[in-house]
Amino acid sequence: MGGYCVNATLDNSHPLDREALLSAYRVMTTIREFEERIHLEMALGEIPGFVHLYAGEEAVAAGVCCHLDDGDRITSTHRGHGHAIAKGCDVKAMMAELYGRKTGLCHGKGGSMHIADFDKGMLGANGIVGAGAPLACGIGLSAKIRGTKEVGVSFLGDGASNQGTFLESLNLAAVWKLPLIFVVENNGYGEATPATYHQAIDDVAKRADGFGMPGIVVDGRDFFAVREAVGHAIERARRGDGPSLVECKVDRFYGHFEGDAQAYRGSSEVENARGRDCIEQFVGRVTSAGLVELGHLAAIAQEVRTLIDDAVTEAKAAPWPDESDLLTDVYVSY
Repeated sequence: MGGYCVNATLDNSHPLDREALLSAYRVMTTIREFEERIHLEMALGEIPGFVHLYAGEEAVAAGVCCHLDDGDRITSTHRGHGHAIAKGCDVKAMMAELYGRKTGLCHGKGGSMHIADFDKGMLGANGIVGAGAPLACGIGLSAKIRGTKEVGVSFLGDGASNQGTFLESLNLAAVWKLPLIFVVENNGYGEATPATYHQAIDDVAKRADGFGMPGIVVDGRDFFAVREAVGHAIERARRGDGPSLVECKVDRFYGHFEGDAQAYRGSSEVENARGRDCIEQFVGRVTSAGLVELGHLAAIAQEVRTLIDDAVTEAKAAPWPDESDLLTDVYVSY
């Protein structure tokens, strides 16, 4: 059955202990520090290719992937660093990949927009808008045929939600009752086009009604709201009740890509977005409730900064792929 709900009141049936809260903070802070550092490193001209930063959207990746293990699989987007980190990909190998080095997750051949780690269930960022959704249907079909409790998650943006591949994937997942969750990260822009211009409805989640699946809108800046909504959707998928669509309203701190002049955004828009920082909201809630001490969070933040510094240093010192690597990793033998 379908069911559309905007900013639903959640019942907090997935409580978090202190270690889980610290883990969530570490994931979000790692994503933020990784992206802020890439923003600086890109300006030096040492990172090849295009980069699309995830800063501002950390609560979504963290709130979704905290429910997943290595057997669960995700498909990502061109803005995929946050998904990869939240899914457990090695940060140093990710950094090396962005630098195009042989020690990278894809041996320097994928770069930012095609970073992947199959062992962690991260089936890849994708430079083609909306292309991850049909791949996720394959994840769901595989799990269903094998009779496992594994689930698939397809991350996509509001711009990708207009692609025919996305709507076809919703239909296929609903018809076959696949264990899938479609997570729309609606940051208000399809590249440089505001959502008010490129979609006829306010909420992408309303499209779930047309395919007989639950659709829910949550505040993507609220880690707890994302975690709760997606937790219910994943439980539903694991027990065989089919797919769900969760739309997360978020803010994008940077442009569509590094180098984007962002002339289409208001003068105070980014400043206002940073005033709704998902990480600051998280810190305020857990510390005011006495669940976590600020000192412990500060220690984690320092550990993360050290990790990112080391990742950059090691990436710059790592070897480039050589000519003998040119034709490796092209075909898979089954």
